[in-house]
Order: sequence, then structure tokens, then C-alpha cells
Amino acid sequence: MSRYHEIKHRVATTFQRHVGNPILGRLPSQPILETTGRRSGLPRSTPIGGRRVGRSFWIVSEFGEKSQYVRNIQADPRVRLRLKGRWHTGTARLLPEDDARARLKTLPTVNSAAVRAIGTNLLTIRIDLDD
Repeated sequence: MSRYHEIKHRVATTFQRHVGNPILGRLPSQPILETTGRRSGLPRSTPIGGRRVGRSFWIVSEFGEKSQYVRNIQADPRVRLRLKGRWHTGTARLLPEDDARARLKTLPTVNSAAVRAIGTNLLTIRIDLDD
């Protein structure tokens, strides 16, 4: 990763951790992804943007395998997802072969624009919902 991308990643994740996520996590309509911490074993919640299509929920990670929630998924793909105030269980799958830029065109516009602007290593993730 270039020095520019490293700085961009550090600034974005610091902002998300201390400003964006605490605010977004309180909004009842905001989708929340809950993973299991790969080291702690504790639930880890992350506000995300994406779209449900049938029994799947699609998201694009702006930092790919550098994202903490992606690392948690790699360790344990079982997740919970809060959609419209209701929790669902599912299995997350990383899809590096998917065209993440094309996928963003099918997802909510504002979130997709932010992911494109901030992202340095886009990665598509599909969550197959149990219910």
C-alpha cells in the first residue's frame, strides 16, 4: 500500500471510529453488521451501507482485508445484521472476484459515493441471511 493510501486509511478509520460510527450506530434505520472479534471473541458492531436483495445483503468494504470487520469475518463468517431495527443471522462471504465498482452502482447512492471516494482496496461482501 502506498504512503498516500496508508494515510488515507488512517484518517478515514480514525474519523469513522470516533465520529461517524458512534453517530450512525444510533440511527434506527442504519444497517449494523455484528461480527465476532477475532481476538476477543466479543461482539463487534459496525454501521454499514448496502442493500438487501432477496435472502442476501450486499456491501462493499472500502479497505478490503485491512478493514477490521473483514478480518473478523475471515476468522468467523457467522454474523448478525440489523436491518430496519430487526436482527438477522447469516454467513458473510468475501467475493474478491466480484467487480466492486460495478457492485457499488447497485447499492445506495450516498454510501457508494463515499466508499468510492475514500476506498483504496474495494472488496465485495455478500451476507447470506438465514431468515
